[in-house]
Amino acid sequence: MITLNYRDSRPIYEQIKDGLKKLMVTGALGPEEKLPSVRSLATQLSINPNTIQRAYNELENEGYIYSVPGKGSFAAGDVAADEGRKRELKAKVRELVAELRYLGVSEEELLALLREEETL
Repeated sequence: MITLNYRDSRPIYEQIKDGLKKLMVTGALGPEEKLPSVRSLATQLSINPNTIQRAYNELENEGYIYSVPGKGSFAAGDVAADEGRKRELKAKVRELVAELRYLGVSEEELLALLREEETL
């Protein structure tokens, strides 16, 4: 499910957050599917539950998950990411495209990459 890299410069909670996002985006974690409890995921990864809770809180703030008191956390069925998050991601894409263009990747190759992603 989620693997941690202790040599990664990113904090552990960010690695967990990114891992869960990846599972949702790729469909491995379906809409409305229940996430592991904070305690069980903390036990599974051998880390402090507060770290998991921080990752869950950030995912909820970004609209990727929602919590039901007494029931747990669930993957959002329709991720309605806020406009700020969309702008942030678009800026990252622009930076990547600029770097790829600098490295000689053609417009056709970039478009092929986008088309490839659409079919996944």
